Amino acid sequence: MLYLYIMVLITGITGLVGSFVAKYLLEKGHPVAGLKRPHSDLSLLEGYTQQITWFEGDILDVLGLAQAVAQATHVIHAAGMVSFAPKDEALLNKINIEGTANVVNACLEAAVQKLCFVSSIAALGRKTPTTNLPEQTIVIDEKSTWENDELNSHYAKTKYLAEMEVWRGISEGLSAVIVNPSIILGEGDWHKTSTQLFKYAYDEPFFYPMGSINYVDVQDLCTCIERLLWSPVQGERFVINGGNISYQAFFEIMAKKFGKKPPQKPLKPWLMQLAWRAEALRSWLTGSTPLLTKETARSATHHFTYRNEKIQKIIGITFTPIEDTLQRICKVLQAKKAK
Repeated sequence: MLYLYIMVLITGITGLVGSFVAKYLLEKGHPVAGLKRPHSDLSLLEGYTQQITWFEGDILDVLGLAQAVAQATHVIHAAGMVSFAPKDEALLNKINIEGTANVVNACLEAAVQKLCFVSSIAALGRKTPTTNLPEQTIVIDEKSTWENDELNSHYAKTKYLAEMEVWRGISEGLSAVIVNPSIILGEGDWHKTSTQLFKYAYDEPFFYPMGSINYVDVQDLCTCIERLLWSPVQGERFVINGGNISYQAFFEIMAKKFGKKPPQKPLKPWLMQLAWRAEALRSWLTGSTPLLTKETARSATHHFTYRNEKIQKIIGITFTPIEDTLQRICKVLQAKKAK
């Protein structure tokens, strides 16, 4: 197929990753299209909405999705659902697995030049350490294989199965790459997804989790996606991880940036067990999404680190230091709160 133009369609364009990728591409002069619902919140795209070609629909709307993909040369599939609540398991299956299958099928039908699927390090799977030594660190990279384990949430399983749909597409002739970002740090809505970590620090909690956190600056993730999109690389997956830091140090830095008091006490494993049960009861009584679940409580007590040498070698990226990332985001979030 002869392409006379370039158009990048982004699913999940109103979310944290999708919005930042859209702005990043637009600032580099690339035409961008977005798939959105009629009443989507466009606040993360403020100042850019008029530059985007819009299509109404979502990844479960097969006809609307196909019409949008047919207009694109490249697709970034960033739409998905993140939840660790047991009540959301069926919806996770539908959005993350079925939705990704729909995107892959549409890309095959339209013969797009390339698909970039934004997955998660959760799809790489985690296995309970053979010992419970606090200092034990489990290293994971792109060669890691999925294993069913109590540390793997249902969300993680759906992302793994979504990746299987992308690999299916690749076997059928689709040019695609998969990125597996760690916890994404960015200036989003601090009542949603990973940006809630900033609100937690701002509210001066008493406890911090044991274990460590793997993170990536959303701006670095955008760089990786954009460079992979135009590169000849295909049929590969890439861990996108800026680094690893203890939760204690992570929250101490944020508290300092916000001018707040850092958490003082580690949340011991036995307290974590009590906490997730109490949170499950609160969630059941109020109908709200739990902030802590059985799986997240278990994983927060272990040390996992994700190797990023592969993406560094391929595109030559230098990841942003955590101090710089948190300084920028805390400043923006604090300014928003002051309005």
